[in-house]
Amino acid sequence: MIEKGDLFQIKRDIETCIGEKVQLKANKGRKKTFIREGVLENTYSSIFIVKFENEYEATRRVSYSYTDILTKAVELVVCKDNKRIQVS
Repeated sequence: MIEKGDLFQIKRDIETCIGEKVQLKANKGRKKTFIREGVLENTYSSIFIVKFENEYEATRRVSYSYTDILTKAVELVVCKDNKRIQVS
């Protein structure tokens, strides 16, 4: 069961990492995963935004919910001061 306190803690953890480089691993279904590095751009009441840049210098912003992290559909690893911190 998802508890409001768990979501609040995940949101607080992510808010402290705004502007940091992150590695995001998302489950896209049918045994496909999406692994990219980007920058945690912003947080809102129910979602957070990650900005990705590709080899063509195009910027793409993707939003995920805090529930995605709680249900393990998305894994977020923060690369801070050459250390890797997993948010969960």
